[in-house]
Amino acid sequence: MLTPVALVTGAGSGIGRATAICLAANGFSVGLLGHTADELEATARDIRNANGHALTLVADIGIERDMRESVRRLVDEYGRLDSVVANAGINGVWAPIDDLTQDEWQQTINVNLTGTFLTLHISVPELKRNGGGSIVVVSSINGTRTFTTPGATAYTATKAAQVAMVQQLSLELARHHIRINAVCPGEIETNIEASTALRGERETAIPVIWPDGQVPITGGVPGMSTDVAEVIAFLLSDAARHVTGTPVFVDGGQGLLR
Repeated sequence: MLTPVALVTGAGSGIGRATAICLAANGFSVGLLGHTADELEATARDIRNANGHALTLVADIGIERDMRESVRRLVDEYGRLDSVVANAGINGVWAPIDDLTQDEWQQTINVNLTGTFLTLHISVPELKRNGGGSIVVVSSINGTRTFTTPGATAYTATKAAQVAMVQQLSLELARHHIRINAVCPGEIETNIEASTALRGERETAIPVIWPDGQVPITGGVPGMSTDVAEVIAFLLSDAARHVTGTPVFVDGGQGLLR
């Protein structure tokens, strides 16, 4: 039996790192794609120490030549590509719409949306060559279930667009036996806040008091990256063979309070 191969973007930290480790534990050889070599090597080291297989791929997901070279290297190394996790993303700048600059808007679009497009645009031909496969796009409850994050217009637009892409492509890719789904995490303990710049919060915040324990299933404690990773692993597996075009909310019920 051939070892399945997965590409995970944003694999150096947070949900991407947890997903790569989870997939390796489930028998995948994993391509670890990101822009910080040290973080990718740390993920690869953990996988290899557990007798798994990983290849680090340093790339900017918004640059086509980087992505083409990375996918080529992955396929050259392992001979195939079966699954893709389009996870890399940033929060970007959160600011009032009349204060948000076009450059700030474009940066969020380039990473979250153009990066997702390029990941799929370049990897789908490899999945077709294999006769099928599975894709998971990491979206968010922001822009899909909730719209209360102050000033997050660019971010929510990209997250909503990712789900629209998933639903559109689920029909387009079905004839090629490729499934595509989205996971929409709520509050998760990751370091994505490091990529957030918040301005003018008072101008955009909603004057409402949220109930205590805003993540009901955990009594208010944020979820863990592994909570999302295990859902992704399920969606990539044969156990989810009849699931496609579906956003799965991994938020502990948080979005239903808002």
